[in-house]
Amino acid sequence: MAYLLTKKSAKKYTWNDYLSWPNDERWEIIDGVAYNMTPAPSVKHQTLVGNLFSQLKQKLTNKPCRPFIAPVDVILTEHDIVQPDVFVVCDKAKITEDNIKGAPDLIVEVLSLSTALKDLREKKNLYERCGVKEYIIVDPLEEYIERFWLDADARYTKGEIFGPHEVFSYKSLEGVEINLWEIFEVERLKE
Repeated sequence: MAYLLTKKSAKKYTWNDYLSWPNDERWEIIDGVAYNMTPAPSVKHQTLVGNLFSQLKQKLTNKPCRPFIAPVDVILTEHDIVQPDVFVVCDKAKITEDNIKGAPDLIVEVLSLSTALKDLREKKNLYERCGVKEYIIVDPLEEYIERFWLDADARYTKGEIFGPHEVFSYKSLEGVEINLWEIFEVERLKE
């Protein structure tokens, strides 16, 4: 997805502005700045998103947490509306018929060449500030994931890196593990 800024404006966009924009366009607002999310992501990007979502859906069947896949609006603040690639909400009170109100417990963003900087900088800062417990970046080219976790001071820890042949345990979802070779669709290394 290429994220293009709207024309320069001193105005900070809000949820009400967002609601007035055409339904056939996808936008995010971060700190009041609007980002147009076009064109559509690559096939590899969407394959990883689908694999992550389906694994989470399967593993969370008997748990109180619910996984979601983009596009679903997540309203973090009046000036921060995002559509994460994959996310999990464990507090049912945050789930409305139209959107999610408040920070998910887990957010996963799959990098694209055009979004990597924003995902690693603006979104990481936003998710930390809004209290997203676990933020995961997936790099489809280098085939690794990086996890950030909120510490006792509500700051993200230094990123932990996991390769495509490892088993990954979510910190925010007790007892939930995934095989990364299934996510990246690579051959499992023999032990």
